[in-house]
Amino acid sequence: MSNGALKTSPLHEKHVALGAKMADFGGWEMPIEYPGGGVVAEHTAVRTAVGVFDVSHLGKASVRGPGAKDFVNACLANDLNRIEPGKAQYTLCCNDSGGVVDDLIAYLRSDDDVFLIPNAANTAEVVELLRAAAPEGIEVENLHEGYGVIAVQGPQSDEVLEALGLPAGHDYMSFVETQWQGHPVIVCRTGYTGERGYELVPAWDVAADLWEALLGAAREHGGLPCGLGARDTLRTEMGYALHGNELSTDITPVQARVGWAVGWKKDTFWGKDALVAEKAAGPSRVAWGLVVTGRGIPRSHCAVRSASGEALGEVTSGTFSPTLKQGIALALLAPTVAEGDEVVIDVRGRDVTAVVKRPPFVEVGVRES
Repeated sequence: MSNGALKTSPLHEKHVALGAKMADFGGWEMPIEYPGGGVVAEHTAVRTAVGVFDVSHLGKASVRGPGAKDFVNACLANDLNRIEPGKAQYTLCCNDSGGVVDDLIAYLRSDDDVFLIPNAANTAEVVELLRAAAPEGIEVENLHEGYGVIAVQGPQSDEVLEALGLPAGHDYMSFVETQWQGHPVIVCRTGYTGERGYELVPAWDVAADLWEALLGAAREHGGLPCGLGARDTLRTEMGYALHGNELSTDITPVQARVGWAVGWKKDTFWGKDALVAEKAAGPSRVAWGLVVTGRGIPRSHCAVRSASGEALGEVTSGTFSPTLKQGIALALLAPTVAEGDEVVIDVRGRDVTAVVKRPPFVEVGVRES
């Protein structure tokens, strides 16, 4: 399952056969784009039709045993009591100072069974932290290479799943445990693009066949295989955080504007004291979006200053928006910055003007659809 120092997904040979451009992503060799249009064509397919992504590099872990839900709830930031079995929840694994070790999705199967999907590079650390804290009777298992993950995203995603006899149309952030050709698969109505879509979790050795079937159905609806390049432009247009950019052990949920994923009224969770104190005092920097008004594409770590030259912060993610056809960025800026302010971004020594905006940069209505 590995190629040199990099791990590979169960779909690796499929990507190679398609001529995908491959690159290191979180220690995994994953497709960045495919021939025939690249990132822009793949991005557009998701916004207008459907795209199929291999995201099997994402981690998988299980927490099982009597009281597993309550145990996870006492560790991770969001409140699992807000949801019921069959629902998924975006949550955070924080450290004692309130920084984010990882952001992840928790699938609540029952009070005694929670399935987790962390980020690729952070899976081992999240598992070890939970394992070290687990009381007797709670088993924390790293299942990283036990399952694949395939994302089907876009307005035609329901039609693609229905063509394979898979369930579609269930509520946002809910999942169905079903079977495809006699094999178990989880179908969760989640995604990282802003569009209506699903993430499917099959067994590792079933993933390649499921990918082929999904891609065949997607092509019938004008869909494309999509790499992680388009995934990044899509999530940036929505203002979704990427761990290592908008979230990190040095960037808290309060600074990143993901306090909605914190169960502030819970008795305990990792990092609670630090986060409650920061929320009360006010953060030293705050996440914003930036829309470039001239020419230029911001990139991570570009400095941002006011029109008068005052240092304000830096870009955390920047890209060309295929939808808006202009540069956009996410940034951590001083708390004095307000929406509508004009700022200057230093892009390789050249001043690029931008306007401060609270994301998303495009409207797609995923939660309502």
